[in-house]
Amino acid sequence: MGWEDTPALDWTVDDVRSWLEFHGLKHLEVLVCNKNHVDGKTLLMIQEEDVRRPPLQLSTLGDIKHFMYYVNSLKGTQKILNQDVRVSLGLVKSTSFQTEASTAGESSSSESESESHGSVNTANILPSLLLCSSCSSKSRSSRSNISSRLEPERWKTALALMYILCVSWLTAITMTVVHDRVPDMNKYPPLPDIILDNIPHISWAFEMSEVAGMTLLIIWCIVLLFHTHRFILARRFFSISGTIFLLRCVTMLITSLSVPGVHLDCKPAPYGAWTERVHAAYVIWSGAGMSIQGVRTCGDYIFSGHTVSLTLLNFFITEYTSRRIYFLHTFTWVCNCFGIFFILAAHEHYSIDVFIAFYITSRLFLYYHTLVNNRTLFRSHQGQDSKRTWFYFPLFSFFEQNIDGRVPNEFSLPFSLEQIKNHITRFSCRFSEISESISGRPRTKSRSKST
Repeated sequence: MGWEDTPALDWTVDDVRSWLEFHGLKHLEVLVCNKNHVDGKTLLMIQEEDVRRPPLQLSTLGDIKHFMYYVNSLKGTQKILNQDVRVSLGLVKSTSFQTEASTAGESSSSESESESHGSVNTANILPSLLLCSSCSSKSRSSRSNISSRLEPERWKTALALMYILCVSWLTAITMTVVHDRVPDMNKYPPLPDIILDNIPHISWAFEMSEVAGMTLLIIWCIVLLFHTHRFILARRFFSISGTIFLLRCVTMLITSLSVPGVHLDCKPAPYGAWTERVHAAYVIWSGAGMSIQGVRTCGDYIFSGHTVSLTLLNFFITEYTSRRIYFLHTFTWVCNCFGIFFILAAHEHYSIDVFIAFYITSRLFLYYHTLVNNRTLFRSHQGQDSKRTWFYFPLFSFFEQNIDGRVPNEFSLPFSLEQIKNHITRFSCRFSEISESISGRPRTKSRSKST
């Protein structure tokens, strides 16, 4: 039985030599067979980069392309259904075997049908499929971009909530510190600003920026409430916002800018004792630093916390709602842009404060989601990128440890009807037990008195 009737997996070196001679590549026998001892398995695993590099390193482009053409044709004619063998030969990846197996099954069925009606030259069809392997891999990657594990991990969400609460309290403490260091307005006038110098002061503008922020917050709470993966979304929101405001604490302490507007009554307010400072920090923390809550702070200019909140809420709403809801995304972007404009029109921040806040918030949001949606970082936990991620983004690596892809935008009720019925039944049973125990106490007392 010659090499034509033998599967390529069982070819010997002599069979490969005969195969080369059949395809007019006899001049490659010494290099391929005598020096490198290429048999059938080795031939099926050869890639073009192997032909271009030592020890093969074919010298002419024609030999390289002809050799790889016939190798790819050989791969296409081999019907290998064993998963382990296909993975070992590098023909498929272990994670995508099912997809390619189904594709192979469909192609084999179509081939059998075509053969029943007439002969088909599979050697001419399958190389074209191999040339489009990159296209199929892209389609598979787009379909498999959804994370395979979407566990809520409520305890991580609780830790993220504690993280943002601690950072918000630290931010309030930092605001009281920078208020003590605010420069004297008589000695340090407002700095030149190309935008503030050309926009007149609007007294009610800052309150309007906070109204825009509250509108975005209400929308985000509704999205978060009805999103199926609400705990994952809340964990990401808490971790990203906490990290940004923690960075803001550092920038506020490093540099104290002069007051941006002459209408502001900002003077250093030294606190006599730490109890007074803690009370002032509690007022800022309980009012979320908002002027509509009666909070007035000075010195916290680099960078704008209001811009951070507006931008972050806008990005989260647009990311975790359907792309087809154009009016919602347009509305959130309008709120974001007009909120930033109102901050500048109120002369509460310099333009550089707003620009830095928007840039840092948008970049951190995009970097975070790019990393978590890139599945290749999680396929090898020993890779250099993985180690670098653990070092520079420890919170990201901890909170997103079990997420290996994109979170789908799916919505559902927070509680199903069955869960609501179960809660009502448990509550009624518990209430009846308590009422019976309370009504039974005086009877026991009366009985004890009669005895």
